[in-house]
Amino acid sequence: MSTSQNAIDRFSRYHRQLADAQPAHCAVRDVLDRIGDKWSMLMVMELATRSQRFSELHRAIPDISKRMLTQTLRDLERDGLVTRHVFSTRPPTVEYRLAALGQSLLEPMAALIDWADRRYPEIHAARVRFDDAPGDVPR
Repeated sequence: MSTSQNAIDRFSRYHRQLADAQPAHCAVRDVLDRIGDKWSMLMVMELATRSQRFSELHRAIPDISKRMLTQTLRDLERDGLVTRHVFSTRPPTVEYRLAALGQSLLEPMAALIDWADRRYPEIHAARVRFDDAPGDVPR
């Protein structure tokens, strides 16, 4: 069975389980909500290069607000993808590192990044076609 067919089959199984449970209890949705948000993937990729302090992360991703950076780091830490290390200096120094679980995310993320890079011209062209379509076309 191909990798894509295997993924489709697993997703279909989780999708069927939703009929009997709340969507919040779907493992696939729960994990994809975290790693698929606007900032988590950028944060994970940034921490893949080296451990960093809050201010370093903020400089590396300048369009994220400090509040959102804090929340994203907490969420990633809560999920076991990032670890937080406090050093007893004056003032205390805090450093964030990619945990082993976060490291295991790099390979699938690399595949997605590669796909996005290769397919961007097609996606961009589709957006232009959509945006240039007459306003009376049902969407």
